[in-house]
Amino acid sequence: MADKYDLCLLGLIILSSLLTGTSGVTYDEVFISSGENVSLSCNKTLSDCKSTTWTYENRHSGRVDLITGGIKNKDTERHERLSLESDCSLNIKNVTGEDYGLYICEQYVNGREQGSDAYVYLHVLHVSVSSSSSSSSSSSSSSSSSQTEISPGRSVTLSCQLYTVFSCDGRVHSRRYELLWVNQAGVDLKTDSRYQILSSSSSRCILTLTTTLLNEDDNREWRCQLTHRDQLLTSVRYTVKYSGEKTLFSDRFVKTSTDWLYSF
Repeated sequence: MADKYDLCLLGLIILSSLLTGTSGVTYDEVFISSGENVSLSCNKTLSDCKSTTWTYENRHSGRVDLITGGIKNKDTERHERLSLESDCSLNIKNVTGEDYGLYICEQYVNGREQGSDAYVYLHVLHVSVSSSSSSSSSSSSSSSSSQTEISPGRSVTLSCQLYTVFSCDGRVHSRRYELLWVNQAGVDLKTDSRYQILSSSSSRCILTLTTTLLNEDDNREWRCQLTHRDQLLTSVRYTVKYSGEKTLFSDRFVKTSTDWLYSF
């Protein structure tokens, strides 16, 4: 079903270009961690952005108008996090997992499209955390709130998920995209028996790390990395902090890449 969605999405892109008579389409991919800010590039050909339109869609929504005639659509839930740069790039603040999808930039003059459309695929890496004690009580949070109560002796599970429009069990897996949990030195934690690293039975885009916290884990860092053919695309970093309230704080490091066009 997911592969059929991919084919349908590609077909709609090609058909749209043929019907509108566009002079061309450019494709880009951006990989980002949740909580970061991102700028999506538009192929600006006009002197200003008054004729610029940005639209958005993913697996769970039809096409949504974000920017029309250079003006934000205030009816969208994310409008407060959106802005246009002078070069008509679309800025998104505090990216969430729900922001993943296909973003399309178009420019019109007198009803006629100008230049090339820009199709930008945004992929978002997100980590959520849950913890439980011996008494089976539990608490959880996501990387947007970035903390949950922890202490030595508690079991902690970090769930890393890649949000993407493409099929996780199809293109993502076959094109050698990989999720990894690593330590501060970059060593794969699958090599350490202390950690239980599991892929989700429902999706190859989810990888969990489970461990029981030790006293010496204070200031210990774990990172979830997304790689393509062993090259880092983006990562989310979690650091354990034992303080008065025994909380876990997360800090994020992000590296983005736009070199993998159609590599899914």
